[in-house]
Amino acid sequence: MNRQHDATRPLDVVLFGATGFVGTLTAEYLAAHAPAGLRWALAGRSRAKLEGLRERLTAIAPGCAELPLLETDADDAEALAEMAASTRVVATTVGPYIRYGEKLVAACAEAGTDYADLTGEAEFIDRMYLEHDARARETGARIVHACGFDSVPHDLGAYFTVKQLPEDVPLTVDGFVRTDAVFSGGTFASALTAMGRGPQLLAAARERRLHEPRLVGRRVRTPAGSPHFNGSVGTWALPLPTVDPTIVGRSARALERYGPDFRYRHFASVKTLPMALGAPVAIGALVAAAQVEGAREWLMGRYEPGRGPDEARRERSWFTIRFVGEGGGRRVFTEVSGGDPGYGETAKILAESAVCLAVDELPETSGQVTTAVAMGDALLHRLTAAGLRFRVAAVR
Repeated sequence: MNRQHDATRPLDVVLFGATGFVGTLTAEYLAAHAPAGLRWALAGRSRAKLEGLRERLTAIAPGCAELPLLETDADDAEALAEMAASTRVVATTVGPYIRYGEKLVAACAEAGTDYADLTGEAEFIDRMYLEHDARARETGARIVHACGFDSVPHDLGAYFTVKQLPEDVPLTVDGFVRTDAVFSGGTFASALTAMGRGPQLLAAARERRLHEPRLVGRRVRTPAGSPHFNGSVGTWALPLPTVDPTIVGRSARALERYGPDFRYRHFASVKTLPMALGAPVAIGALVAAAQVEGAREWLMGRYEPGRGPDEARRERSWFTIRFVGEGGGRRVFTEVSGGDPGYGETAKILAESAVCLAVDELPETSGQVTTAVAMGDALLHRLTAAGLRFRVAAVR
């Protein structure tokens, strides 16, 4: 490998898309919590907006007055290559990633620069694996997708649960997600874009399976499961078709600690039967509307990208993920919880992931890797110190 992560690069972290809604929250978090001596910069399309953000950050931390500003467009391959070569890590909030993300991934893979994003778009992740994983392995770049609520609490939560179970035995883990939060226009646009690309998503997944190395001597499964009332957590459990179980499965494939036979299932946790019956109908209607271009554009227009819930609403938001893990005669109940999942905690997770990649002692990995594989215990410790709660609720 030709990993170029050394002091010859002028920057440790570049935050790309810094002036967007989540980008601004991430920049504010870094201004308040970045470790002393971290060399970081703001990047985005508009110099004027970057200057305005820097001025705002200076009120949080006077040292931010000297933050470098990189005027860079997601479609400018030459500028992205220059940005990637200047830093050890690029963290990006610019989505939908299927539209705006590939040139930056290509630039980081080519430059040997670590990359972190917030995507929950399975098609984008698969396409980036097919197009850029091999080059990233050659240069030593770590391409780490889904470094926000999708999918760090789920990925590290499953990892944390597995660590409470015996080694070298078949393991099962079920995750049950509850949230009280609202979304931004950017998140809604990304979700609708993904919903409207069903055939492309399936094609990318099939092509990836043809290229991925097969597991030898081990088995990993992530079945959808079926709707049911789960007595272990006392709620209705609805299969949750997000990218999260796929990410957990990829961590399990890469890490032998998940045992010789590992199964993970992922559910929304719903307290009442009427809600359990109504939620699939509402989601189905949204998916159907997303297949029609005019309807999809109309829905996107209801929520303007770049805006999101105000601070008061974010303060009231929360999430809890309960995990039930079993294996080797042991049963454990664990929990990951925090505040506003989509924005406050997502900004915190992205920022801590970028810092972790830049400064922590980590396993020697490269190519497209998950957070559990790339950062594991180091990120778990960072997020716990930052206020996310990972706890063992019970052992039986």
